[in-house]
Amino acid sequence: MVNSRTIEIPVSVNPTDAIRAMREIGESKGWMMNRINDSTIVQRWAIIVPITRSTRVLGIQVEGGKCDGLELRTWSFIPGSAGRISFVSFTIPDQLDGLDWEVFLNEWVARLPRCPWKWTFLERSVIGYLIPEFRISRKRFANEGIELKKWESSD
Repeated sequence: MVNSRTIEIPVSVNPTDAIRAMREIGESKGWMMNRINDSTIVQRWAIIVPITRSTRVLGIQVEGGKCDGLELRTWSFIPGSAGRISFVSFTIPDQLDGLDWEVFLNEWVARLPRCPWKWTFLERSVIGYLIPEFRISRKRFANEGIELKKWESSD
């Protein structure tokens, strides 16, 4: 069994865009990959009462090579009365951690169609302008070595 760590990050991109970016990286490097179909528990707030629900998780897992065990899982849900927020969860094997992980994450972020830690004013207003996920997203990307002020898409 491979030792690994998991990091969960709120993002502004759709789950399909997150998976597509990972798949493109894997195809360019010749990785063997498998799809993951799963579910996770999320909490939705209805007035002042949390309602526990299950949501569909899309994912992709790398098999073999240096990145054996690398996984990306992604889902989205409606935390309040309106607006959808997405999450990505990376399972990072120990052999990829460090500089290799930073390079991979920078490449993944560059392949996304928009900056994953920035939401528009309208999106923030609909979801809930002051929810902590907006700050958490920037903080987690910065902790993983991403320069927040220099995002550029590879498109």
